[in-house]
Amino acid sequence: MSNHTFQQFAINPTVSQMIEGLGFKEPTPIQQQVLPAALRGESLIGQSHTGSGKTHAYLLSLFNQLDEKAEHVQFVITAPTRELAIQIHEEVKKAIKHAEKEQVWRSKLVIGGTDKQKMMDKLSSAPPHIVVGTPGRILDMVKEEAIDLYEAKAFVLDEADLMLDLGFIEEVDQILVRMDPELQILVFSATIPERLQPFLKKYLKNPTYIQTDDEKPSPESMEHRLIPLRHKAPADVIMDITKAIQPYLAIIFTNGKEQADELTNDLLSRGLEVGVIHGGLSPRERKRMLKELQNLRYQYIVATDLASRGIDIQGVSHVINAQMPKEEEFYIHRVGRTARAGLEGTAINLYKEADLPLIQKLEKKGLSFEFYEVKNGEWKEINSYNERQMREKKQTDLEKKAKQMVRKPKKVKPGYKKKMKQEADKNLKKLKRERYRKK
Repeated sequence: MSNHTFQQFAINPTVSQMIEGLGFKEPTPIQQQVLPAALRGESLIGQSHTGSGKTHAYLLSLFNQLDEKAEHVQFVITAPTRELAIQIHEEVKKAIKHAEKEQVWRSKLVIGGTDKQKMMDKLSSAPPHIVVGTPGRILDMVKEEAIDLYEAKAFVLDEADLMLDLGFIEEVDQILVRMDPELQILVFSATIPERLQPFLKKYLKNPTYIQTDDEKPSPESMEHRLIPLRHKAPADVIMDITKAIQPYLAIIFTNGKEQADELTNDLLSRGLEVGVIHGGLSPRERKRMLKELQNLRYQYIVATDLASRGIDIQGVSHVINAQMPKEEEFYIHRVGRTARAGLEGTAINLYKEADLPLIQKLEKKGLSFEFYEVKNGEWKEINSYNERQMREKKQTDLEKKAKQMVRKPKKVKPGYKKKMKQEADKNLKKLKRERYRKK
């Protein structure tokens, strides 16, 4: 039992009421470390995985310093995807409700895919205290002079590594140059890639660095199954898999939105009820899909890597890779959606010969793969991908031995190479017969 409580932090009565309303009993490891530094107004880098409680680690500290009398934007929270921005904004609204400040504290979701002019009018008429959104649309609103961010006290950059991967760091940079240089900056990221360092050095002067491993998914402890595609349609193999598993929720990954749509249609036509989520859906479709996921309507959801990083989907028991990703990191992120919060997870991978280099790299990282196919609704273990390679290696070894057994003539005569080859072939046949007899 932990001795840590939220009362140990210098928080005001309104935020205490909020915490009680949200039902939080004790701070998570990331909250224990972030809250003291953030409440002191320090800029920080928090390295932590999805599901660790990082959203409330920064939200609680921001709410604690909110000045409801100030009629300007005080906090800006940026996320790389609309889905994640929507999710964070929902948490902001929930917290405001529990603080009983709905009539006083104003927050605004600023994302693309919505009526730009309507958004500009709303922002201009009553500036929100808190802005949550995607960098592109926030920058749009600043350039259109619908909002002024210079007086803001704090700026949050969530999922910074994904922000970098998607090429949004430039837009974040353009937002920050229009803000107060003395601003408190809170950066959160699952990983801190080297390419992110120039940005961090530019804006964060002596930041507090916080890292927690408590909630880190452990792919090494998971089960990883490989199923050869062998020219079959991925939808057919997935239909076989559904007869052998009973997932609470399974995410089926593809490498792009076109592939996601195609696979979804293929599975629907085969009678499997699946949802789909990717960056190409309209805001209304995405909102509806997230709601249906929360209401447990689907057992299977087809998704892209972008959606996987931008949404915290609860209760994932299985990850099915309909297509293996191109990079090791993406595989780790995908399987990290499961085996969380004490759940045991299973990753099922449909693979082709072209995927073998990736599988070998992952094996070097300590991941262990087992080879299966599904027959009549049951798992059947099969030979691994390198069985053939081993057979080929044995064949090569025999050929070498057969050549070594050939006696080289003392005098080289015309056609000696041909004779040596014939003798080596004879030896090879002899060695093969001997090996067969031993078996």
